[in-house]
Amino acid sequence: MKTKIIAHRGASKYAPENTMPAFELAYKMGAGGIETDVQLTKDRVPVLIHDEHVSRTTDGTGFIKDLTYNELKNLDAGSWFSYRFKNTQILPLHDFLKWAKNKPLYLNIELKNNKIDYKHLEGIVYEQIDHYQLLNRTTISTFNPNSIKRLKRYNAHVEIAFLAAKRMKGLIDFVVVLGGNALHVKYSLLNTKLLQESKQKNIPLRVYTVNRKSRIVRCLKYRVDGIFTDVPDKAESIRNYIY
Repeated sequence: MKTKIIAHRGASKYAPENTMPAFELAYKMGAGGIETDVQLTKDRVPVLIHDEHVSRTTDGTGFIKDLTYNELKNLDAGSWFSYRFKNTQILPLHDFLKWAKNKPLYLNIELKNNKIDYKHLEGIVYEQIDHYQLLNRTTISTFNPNSIKRLKRYNAHVEIAFLAAKRMKGLIDFVVVLGGNALHVKYSLLNTKLLQESKQKNIPLRVYTVNRKSRIVRCLKYRVDGIFTDVPDKAESIRNYIY
C-alpha cells in the first residue's frame, strides 16, 4: 500500500490555507487527498477556517461563533497571504464538497471543536458529507474525545479519526473505546510500536504535519496510511522516487 499524500489545508505553503485557491492548487499538484478545518457560524453554517477567531487569516475581527455566514463571506481571506489572493472568500463546507464530488480525492474534515465545543457540529457535517455521497472516501477527525463519542453512531458509515498531539499509553485502544476507527498523530509520536499496533488492529494511521524531506521519507518508508503536508508537490515527488 502506498502512503497517501494529503494536502494540509490545501497547498497551504503556496496559497492561503483552507481556501479554494489552495484546494485547486493541491489538486493540480496531484495530491491524493485534501484536509480542511471546520468551524460553525452563529447561524450554524459549517465554514472552512482553522482558527476560532477570524483575525489571523482575514481582514475582519470576531469569533466565528458570533458571526453569520453572510458576515463572513464579505471578509477578505486572501490578502494576509499575498495581495495576489485579494478578496478570496471563506468557503462554506457544502461548496467544498460540491467541488470535490467528481474528483478522485480522499477528504479529511477536521472538526475544530476542541476549544469551542459547537453544538450539533458532528451531525451537521455528517449530513452534508452524506448529501454529496462522499462518506466512503471521507474521514471526520477531531482532537475532542467527547466529539469522537458523539460521532460513534456514524462509525459504520464514515471513518472517524482521533487526533493526538501528546504521548499516551494504549493510544490505539483508547481510540477504539471512544468509538474511533482511525488515528492521526503528530509526527513526533510516530514510532514502530505504534505503527505495528495500528496494523495489527486495522486502525489506519496518518501523520501530521510533515514538510521536511527527511520526515517525508521516514513516513513513506514506514508506509503509514497517509501524511498531511503543506507541500504536496514536494511529497508527491519524493513518493514517486521511493515507490
